Amino acid sequence: MTDIVSSETRSRMMSGVRAKNTRPEMQIRKALHSRGLRFRLHANALPGKPDLIFPRFRAVLLVHGCFWHGHDCQLFRWPKTNVQFWHDKIQANKVRDEAVIHALGELNWRVGTVWECAIRGSEIENVAGYVDEWLRGSDPTMEVRG
Repeated sequence: MTDIVSSETRSRMMSGVRAKNTRPEMQIRKALHSRGLRFRLHANALPGKPDLIFPRFRAVLLVHGCFWHGHDCQLFRWPKTNVQFWHDKIQANKVRDEAVIHALGELNWRVGTVWECAIRGSEIENVAGYVDEWLRGSDPTMEVRG
């Protein structure tokens, strides 16, 4: 099936999709900072350039968009056009996510994941509280889903 917009328009639309400083990431950063938690951003030295790095807790936080990472929630819908392209892209993202989590674990980093649907579906303070509790604990992984 062909695209419904021109390639120039599609290119402009896709160039507006951010990899860093997304709305969900900014919301969780603000909520965690207000709780007194300090972090680094997008460290190139770590696999996958995690969104938030908490060196004090030897932990990282990944803030995933439900569409781009193929989350099984109400926010994710398979596109109706160019189906094979999107299937391949999203599957590759999922495989990369698993590899990054594994690589971080091998380096003795604790890994937390916050999904976009968790931020949209509830009070951001609840999500921040859950992340704060995980950081101060000892669990190696954590996931906040909507």
